[in-house]
Amino acid sequence: MSDDARDRASGDRGRRSGPQRAPSRRQLLVGAGTAAGVAAVSATGALPAAADSAASPWPRQEFVTVRGGEFWLSRRRWRWTGTNCYYLHNKSHYMIDSMLNNAKAMSLEVVRAWAFFDGEGEGALQPAPYEYDDDAFDALDYTIYKAGQLGLRLVLPLVNNWPDYGGMRQYVDWFLALPDDSYGAAVNHDRFYTDDDIRRCFLGWVRHVIERRNPYTGRRYRDEPAIMTWELANEPRNRSDPTGHGVLRWASDVSRAVKRLAPRQLVAVGDEGMGLRPNDPDYPYSTYEGNRWLELSALPAIDYATVHLYPQSWGRIPADGVDPIDWGRRWITDHVRLGRDRLRKPVVLEEFGLEIEESKGVPDLATRNRGYDQWLTDFEGAGGAGTQFWILTALTDAGIPYDDYDGYRVLYPSDTAELISRHARSVSRS
Repeated sequence: MSDDARDRASGDRGRRSGPQRAPSRRQLLVGAGTAAGVAAVSATGALPAAADSAASPWPRQEFVTVRGGEFWLSRRRWRWTGTNCYYLHNKSHYMIDSMLNNAKAMSLEVVRAWAFFDGEGEGALQPAPYEYDDDAFDALDYTIYKAGQLGLRLVLPLVNNWPDYGGMRQYVDWFLALPDDSYGAAVNHDRFYTDDDIRRCFLGWVRHVIERRNPYTGRRYRDEPAIMTWELANEPRNRSDPTGHGVLRWASDVSRAVKRLAPRQLVAVGDEGMGLRPNDPDYPYSTYEGNRWLELSALPAIDYATVHLYPQSWGRIPADGVDPIDWGRRWITDHVRLGRDRLRKPVVLEEFGLEIEESKGVPDLATRNRGYDQWLTDFEGAGGAGTQFWILTALTDAGIPYDDYDGYRVLYPSDTAELISRHARSVSRS
């Protein structure tokens, strides 16, 4: 997911468009939760500063694994429902507690959150090349600890395709001083994949994060069962090279490096599922963005395939003769089938969303909920392994919901949250 101009100005992120467009809780007392088993917290929303690793809800050495095209946990095949919340690494303990407690109350099991902040800005993790701010890591350290206490698993991308929180653009600026063209031809942006100095710096970051010792748990990140997956990037694209060779070579090298550093944790690309058919006039299916989903997902060090779904942002709207909900059903079916028959790896729908806007085919909340219900039903019925909607929103430190910067916000409780919770409970029993 990327910013549009409004979101970039505010320091937050929204959705991106296709090639023709610029990339545009009842108030629950935090810590109390609404479901049995949610951990209590102090009046400030913070847990104790020192963690007791014996309090972890699973055995110390139990990690999620992949075998035979399925996720496995506790010696059983495991299918799951989850969400995204990109800002946990840069917010207060109060906000972290709010979001993760809500996820637990919804019966969600996996949360995807950022493990990067490159460049200038309050709370930057890597303010300059090879410089790491230990104090700034507190939010990410605490997120991992809190997730472990609640029995949640985390998916952590290591860099952003988009300029939010620095991203690939920041590396290009640091080493090549080239202007950002992430939303254009991406000739400069794509040097991230091929420049040797950039690669060394990024791999240094990867090593630093994976080998970091979490003061809340006493374990290195690579030894944290709460971290299910390391993702190479959030939505990597390589628009200047439609062959996909550049990003494929990069993903092959980096995925092997991550697997060597964290052999007990999973590795995924974090891409959107584009590039199934090189010459397809349907933009997301084409190789316009320089990605080839099957080849990226088939890499030996990649454990499962990821798919994102934003038909409206990709121009799949009634004005163009396309129903976005129906289009999404086909996108889901195509990817799960290929994952099963060709890749023999789990497929995760790790981001999805519908905008409520009549011109984009979703005029009200009821229509969006119908779409989500249909997509989740189709994905689960086809044998998809996991789903993560965009985006479960926390309370701010002021006790009000975080702003809906991109139009996809889900509050807990709400009708949408209840719909997703029903799916989560059903999947966990299957």
